[in-house]
Amino acid sequence: MKQLSMDELNKITEAIIGAAIEVHRHLGPGLLESAYRECLRYELMQRGYDAQQEVPLPLTYKEVKLDCGYRMDLLVNDAVIVEIKSVESLSGIHDAQLLSYLKISGGKIGLLLNFNVKMLKHGGIKRLAN
Repeated sequence: MKQLSMDELNKITEAIIGAAIEVHRHLGPGLLESAYRECLRYELMQRGYDAQQEVPLPLTYKEVKLDCGYRMDLLVNDAVIVEIKSVESLSGIHDAQLLSYLKISGGKIGLLLNFNVKMLKHGGIKRLAN
């Protein structure tokens, strides 16, 4: 992952949040995570960002690289991990998942987005740092 300044990371996370709000405004709650992921990826690419989806995340254990099937929903500009949910409410396990992805990848910042809310900016966005 790219190691960017906090100013650069903040700019990217603001763009992701703006794009997510746009997607949520058009689709609303109640769809599958995969639909939101595809639409958010499209919206970010339209805004000039590189957004890769389902990025494999190998785990290194005792100097052995293992493919455990972990996949990041979106990786934006090779610097910010976005984990997408469509659940009743975010819980500690969702935070733990994103924090684990940040630790394993060496990333600094991640966004946890829950699209199954009335308004995304009210309980649907969490920014986590490693």
